[in-house]
Amino acid sequence: MSGFKRATKAQAKLRLGLVGPAGSGKTMTAIRIAAGMGGKTAVIDTERGSASLYAGERGLAFDVLELETYEAERFVEAIKQAEEGGYSVLIIDSLSHAWAGKGGILEFVDKAAKRNGGGSFSGWRDATPRHNELVDAILGAKLHIICTLRSKVEHVIETVNGRTVVRKVGLQPVQRDGLEYEFTVVGDVTQDHELIITKTRAAWLKDQIIREAGEDLGRSLLEWLNGGEAPAPAAPKVVEAAPDASAIIAAAEKKISASTGEKAIAACRRRVDEYLALGVLNTDQWSSLTDLIDAKAPAVTVEVGE
Repeated sequence: MSGFKRATKAQAKLRLGLVGPAGSGKTMTAIRIAAGMGGKTAVIDTERGSASLYAGERGLAFDVLELETYEAERFVEAIKQAEEGGYSVLIIDSLSHAWAGKGGILEFVDKAAKRNGGGSFSGWRDATPRHNELVDAILGAKLHIICTLRSKVEHVIETVNGRTVVRKVGLQPVQRDGLEYEFTVVGDVTQDHELIITKTRAAWLKDQIIREAGEDLGRSLLEWLNGGEAPAPAAPKVVEAAPDASAIIAAAEKKISASTGEKAIAACRRRVDEYLALGVLNTDQWSSLTDLIDAKAPAVTVEVGE
């Protein structure tokens, strides 16, 4: 085990969770933050095309992939497509559908339990690895990811300026308990379009309340994320030179000539066959060496014990 070393801040990719009830503006907030971070933006839309309604507003431009069912594998594949497509930011709107939507984890658990007749335990045994794969895909992706999450809603009664007002308050996000701890930054988006930071690894964001969070926050987040040391470049891939066929043929001829037992000549035959399978030798070269082996075989000495 290696010893301790001085901690340094490394450049990183954003994992931002925006939690709020329907109508709080999570989608628009996510798109605006992504715009501030620059580069191409992709959106996984689970809201029946609702994200596209914002296309063109404030000059916002993004590509969209609309899902009709929400199996974990569909999200994983979409994340891979975004990586391969060269996008800088991916918005998953919303991640709650992967949990409680059609084909999501809860539906999978219910169907698996009925199918196996083993109750919910049997269903979760199969569902948990699927959900873990989705979380791993989000955390391991080589681009910034912003996830919106619906929250359970409670109505509260307040008195404002002497008047009674009923207000919707977002509670726990609709997803697996504790998932919010996987994000770099988590914020609650309120019906008043305020972003209340509830969890952050960026000290400058602690306890912040941001009115209509958008491009400015995206730029600030990008500056913070890029403020660390660049990740060490990957070691160059060592490409081995193609084997010299003439040298291999010469060595094989020498080995065949020196073979004095059936086991030895059989080993030569296997090796020559392997060279052909690996493409080191062409069929003519293989045939020539095989002829030498065939000629040598009748003359070899039978080894003791064979």
